[in-house]
Amino acid sequence: MSLIRDRSFLANAVAHGVVDMINSLRPMLLAVLSVPLGLTNAMIGLIGAAYTFSGSLTQPLFGLLADKIGSRWVVMAGLLWLACMFGLALVVPGYAALVILIFAALGSGAVHPAGAMQATLLGREYPRNREATAASLFFLFGTGGFSIGPVIGGALLDLWGPPGLLLLLLTAVPTGIYAASNLRRPAVSIPDTESDSPANDPAPIVRRSLLAFVLLTAFRSWSQMNMITFIPKFFSDLGYRPVLYGTIATAYSIGMALGGVAGGVLGDRYSKRRVIIISMVLAAGTLVLFPYVAQTPMVYLVAPLAGAFAGAPHGIIVVLGQRMLPRRVGAASGLVLGFTFASGAVGTLISGLQADLVGFDAVFLTTAAIAAVAALMAVRLKTD
Repeated sequence: MSLIRDRSFLANAVAHGVVDMINSLRPMLLAVLSVPLGLTNAMIGLIGAAYTFSGSLTQPLFGLLADKIGSRWVVMAGLLWLACMFGLALVVPGYAALVILIFAALGSGAVHPAGAMQATLLGREYPRNREATAASLFFLFGTGGFSIGPVIGGALLDLWGPPGLLLLLLTAVPTGIYAASNLRRPAVSIPDTESDSPANDPAPIVRRSLLAFVLLTAFRSWSQMNMITFIPKFFSDLGYRPVLYGTIATAYSIGMALGGVAGGVLGDRYSKRRVIIISMVLAAGTLVLFPYVAQTPMVYLVAPLAGAFAGAPHGIIVVLGQRMLPRRVGAASGLVLGFTFASGAVGTLISGLQADLVGFDAVFLTTAAIAAVAALMAVRLKTD
């Protein structure tokens, strides 16, 4: 039976898709609130950063909770919390709405590590261990939800204004019930780590490998978040219409999603380290080309390729992090995902300052260099 036909896996993945669909509404909600509350661009950026850190830094705690009680109730409670708090932010007047919005991110922080743990453990049940494939498919649903959220949300805003978004939030109720009814504890044994645990390896080698993993995670996230964040602004400054740079941004995101699945499948069949190295080298190569082809038809080829190569290692990195804490898979998922989101946010802040100083062409070339550094860090990983 395929993973998609597994009811527990599908319920988990759909919940992730709905969570990220709601997450994608945050910029739209802030845009709507900016007028009555008089929010500046700097304030919007600050609130966005607070939302990101609220949902990122709490992920290890929610992952640890999922380790103790299982994913079912953590996923359902996180999904319903996110939807309810978003709904309150839509109807509560004044600056209280912003505070509620920041606390809403806790729901996202709960679902991501619990869901990632559920997905990879289910993948381990299958012959030949399909944990990286399972993780990549789980993240594919999230990317899909994040992509369609603004389209549906924008249409609802046009029709009924901010209250229209409540209709989209209501999808969390049947999704939460579906998740609670179908999520099960995977029937996998905890691996015996006596022979290959880091504690039995020479300490300097372990420290170097762990440092390489941390830097790989940070630099890959930074390079990917730069493209997601700055592609619209770059083309807007060039005078492109929103429909055009929206298409290019979507092409990058689609490439990222499909590349993530391909990377997961390849990571289960071949060396995970080798897949990461090759994909990040190719990502650096395509990112170098980006500023030179940006105003030519070639951008519609380079953008999705850059997204695919940069997105390919995502599921593999989560799986490698989980292997470092085999008895605390949820906590490991939270640590890796939380650090990924947080480091990406900090990286885009640095690159935003660079863009103000020297322009976006330099930012994209620097992003290529960051991807190359990520590939070098992957070379330093001790094992798969």
